[in-house]
Amino acid sequence: MAMAFHPLAASRVRLAPLLPAAATAAAAPSSSSVAAHHHHHRRRFSAIVATAAPVSAPTVFDFNAYMGERAETVNRALDAAIPAGEPPAALHEAMRYSLLAGGKRVRPALCLAACGVVGGREEWALAPAAAVEMVHTMSLVHDDLPCMDDDDLRRGKPTCHVVYGEPIAVLTGDALLSLAFHHVASVGSYPPDVDPEKHPARVVRAIFELARCIGSEGLVAGQVVDLENTGKSEVVPLERLEYIHLHKTAALLEASVVIGAIIGGGTDEQIERLRKYARSIGLLFQVVDDILDVTKSSEELGKTAGKDLATDKTTYPKLLGLEKSREFAEKLLSDAKEQLAGFDEEKAAPLLHLAYYIAHRQN
Repeated sequence: MAMAFHPLAASRVRLAPLLPAAATAAAAPSSSSVAAHHHHHRRRFSAIVATAAPVSAPTVFDFNAYMGERAETVNRALDAAIPAGEPPAALHEAMRYSLLAGGKRVRPALCLAACGVVGGREEWALAPAAAVEMVHTMSLVHDDLPCMDDDDLRRGKPTCHVVYGEPIAVLTGDALLSLAFHHVASVGSYPPDVDPEKHPARVVRAIFELARCIGSEGLVAGQVVDLENTGKSEVVPLERLEYIHLHKTAALLEASVVIGAIIGGGTDEQIERLRKYARSIGLLFQVVDDILDVTKSSEELGKTAGKDLATDKTTYPKLLGLEKSREFAEKLLSDAKEQLAGFDEEKAAPLLHLAYYIAHRQN
């Protein structure tokens, strides 16, 4: 079956205007700057990154170590962002349960790596990286609700509505979404060495990208069209399936990368190449997800396997078959690699390995 539907980017998803900016270099904040500062009951940036590993790339790239270090740093930021035990306790407990339940933190890692590849320091992008994970978790909490995809298992644990009930689960997602924007906009979320003249405009641009990827141009649009086409007797066209996943899945991955590049001071050309890279890996993520749903067990996935088949959901294996879906995944991986060709090889290594990880992950 021909796959001419793939030149995905510009024709069906409107490109946002780009923020021109130059990358700036600055010294890392010293550990002595870690103080007991608070901002609306949340620890400031310095307290979160004090124990973060240095961001120097090894000669031979150790992807597992890279992801482990970034996940630890992001998890500290997420833990610090939500008060424990403060009223309303039930809501904060549910937010922490969902946000700190594990996960590979792929989106935050992409955000940090994109900041680094354009010449910024990863610490500048930690607040946006945490924010995209908050948005991602919101989407999972809402996606699992009985009125949506109706799932009882997420990241190997009972879903939020199973543990806390549907009303709290809905409000948990709402609160996480609000917190994401609070976190990106807060002055206390950033280290003191960001460019005082260019940083505010970059933050505004990052907020725009984050908002755009969520609403009727992004994640929500994909979910609506997905719901409309689930269980239909007629065959869903490949172009519509691509629309669903470019919006429902790829949009937030795109925002993760683009926001990191903006905060890092990337040029228009760099941001655009990274946007195209992100769209390819975003669609790749969903193709692989569809493949795993029919080839892996619930234990291996940490969520209910075979759910797409059981609900007669339109997927790439359903429309293309398993082998053609795998071929499409390889094409998307090749496209992503092509967009990284113009960047410094060492700085681009995390993004390259993240693309390979997305293509060949097992859960």
